[in-house]
Amino acid sequence: MIFITVKFNVRPEDAEKWPEITAEFTAATRAEPGCLWFDWSRSLDDPTEYVLVEAFRDDEAGAAHVQSAHFKAAQQLMPDHLTSTPRIVNVKIPQDDWSLLGEMTVGEQS
Repeated sequence: MIFITVKFNVRPEDAEKWPEITAEFTAATRAEPGCLWFDWSRSLDDPTEYVLVEAFRDDEAGAAHVQSAHFKAAQQLMPDHLTSTPRIVNVKIPQDDWSLLGEMTVGEQS
């Protein structure tokens, strides 16, 4: 899978509205057949920083995502609400889901 993490620094006046600003893009991306997950989190230390953790099945799914109409719309919409260019980590890994954290087992795992 392609595993991607992106940090977005949002303008302070837009930080509370960021989930609403990105709602259509998020919903459309989650509906893509090759999207494994697409999850936003907000920094505990910096309320203007949002982190996007996303994964796509393979190169074909990743290419379909960046060529989609909703991705192109996001490229036009998002920069007006950001203070800097987003930072990204993009890697291919040989798995298709989250692994359990072996160092911290909770309850009974099957």
